[in-house]
Amino acid sequence: MANQQLIDALRDADAVKFGEFELSHGGTSEYYVDKYVFETDPDCLEQIAEAFAERLADLGAGDTKLAGVALGAVPLVAATAVETATPYVIVRKKAKEYGTGNQIEGDFAEGEEVVVLEDIATTGQSAIDAVEALRDAGAVVDRVLVVVDREEGARENLAEHDIELDALVTASELLADADR
Repeated sequence: MANQQLIDALRDADAVKFGEFELSHGGTSEYYVDKYVFETDPDCLEQIAEAFAERLADLGAGDTKLAGVALGAVPLVAATAVETATPYVIVRKKAKEYGTGNQIEGDFAEGEEVVVLEDIATTGQSAIDAVEALRDAGAVVDRVLVVVDREEGARENLAEHDIELDALVTASELLADADR
């Protein structure tokens, strides 16, 4: 079921744009969901954190740690952590070459359950990479929560890695009856 209040907030913030856009994975699209708009708009960010919190509660994920993929999902995981009083870690795309050299920032215990939060899923590759890094470090991860699923293969690609994709909003829902 679509989260109409969130869809309205994304549209009101002008986070959905129409035209011709190049996507991070190299493809093109006639629409673009601008994560920087919804991550910097206090109303959108609050609604996303509340929706993630509700979804986590529905999943019975009370003792689960959160993880955000750097850099895009850091505002989302931070806001959700405050909303749920749940600790989180940040997963870098690769280990940094200075300081501690960590790929995962923050503490978690081996065997701890972790849910990854992500902004937009297209192919799902960044989420897969984050899950694999967490698993390699000893975490138990089988779910990714995303704000928008572009419905372009992420769900299927994640499933191949035994990861369930759970989206607050799908592209079909977000684009239905949208002013173009």
